[in-house]
Amino acid sequence: MSDLTLVLLAAGNSSRFKVPVKKQWLRIGHDPLWLHVTNRIKETLFAKNIILVVHPEEIPFITHICDYRVIEGGATRQQSLKNALQAVETPYVMVSDIARACVDPDLIQKLMEKKGQADVIVPALSISDTVVYHDETIAREEVKRIQTPQLSRTKILRRALDTTIEYTDESSAIVAYGGTRYFVDGDERAAKITFANDLTALECLSPPASTTFTGNGFDVHGFEEGKPMVLGGVVIESPFGFKAHSDGDVAIHALIDALLGAACLGDIGILFPDTDATYKNIDSKKLLKECVRKLHTFGFVISHADITIIAQTPKISPYKEQMRRILASIMLIPMSRVNVKATTTEHLGFIGRKEGVAVMATASVHYFDWKNG
Repeated sequence: MSDLTLVLLAAGNSSRFKVPVKKQWLRIGHDPLWLHVTNRIKETLFAKNIILVVHPEEIPFITHICDYRVIEGGATRQQSLKNALQAVETPYVMVSDIARACVDPDLIQKLMEKKGQADVIVPALSISDTVVYHDETIAREEVKRIQTPQLSRTKILRRALDTTIEYTDESSAIVAYGGTRYFVDGDERAAKITFANDLTALECLSPPASTTFTGNGFDVHGFEEGKPMVLGGVVIESPFGFKAHSDGDVAIHALIDALLGAACLGDIGILFPDTDATYKNIDSKKLLKECVRKLHTFGFVISHADITIIAQTPKISPYKEQMRRILASIMLIPMSRVNVKATTTEHLGFIGRKEGVAVMATASVHYFDWKNG
């Protein structure tokens, strides 16, 4: 469809979903929901022009997974759509919400068959129950439940949204602007995911894959006189700490890389660049907490972590159990799934010369199983 652009809105915060995972990142097999829905509609439309509108924090991670055009979303649905429309060059635009996960190909076909008959083509469902508004019963045949996707003339939609009034769908804005609207029969299967229990009604969604993913991390820091030493979240008795932009907790840094590697979410430099003054001398436990939050948001659960500290000095043995407790509490897993080991280099190399410490870490994660709670 060279005359049409598909816009998928996925920039919301899922504040009503009440699940650790953002609904956009629920896994359908191996694919996050945003990718599953985009591919599903794309295959029906044969669309060449596709725009994903996402939360700005998620752009590096989404572009790491797909090659669709990605636009930064706004504070509201309407602002997100306005951002996307700036990049639309086709005369028609089809807009849908990622939360409407089971749009059937027949519904897409109904919209396309009516393209051009009005400024916006809209799927709508009738109401079978009695409707009361402000304590007054109103004619239910006059009430409709509006769905997406909606197919609009791009120029009209752009003009209609050039307002401070917030509309919850495209057709309301277009009609308020003076444009025309044409209804096609909606589809109950195109229900929107708003609350966690909405998932039980969506038969088109397969459960997440049961695969376990493993990642590795490695980091090295040299010593710095007069700086406190923090390792594995524990303050170590030592006359020197680590040369680093943050507090230099080399164990946590390696662990973060292992976790991000397991989830294929890049590395610590993407999340916490050392060019950002925000992270100057920051407690690395805060970085690990943020990493764990990111993993949970993106649909992962941490299974296990194993850390090997390679140091000639200081002695690690007295601190290993405390490290395990602290790291387990941050990763929200039992202490029994966190292992900390220590070894030396038998006085070889920079570590043997007591110039610094290296750490290797391995971590495993799996998808959050939304299907079985």
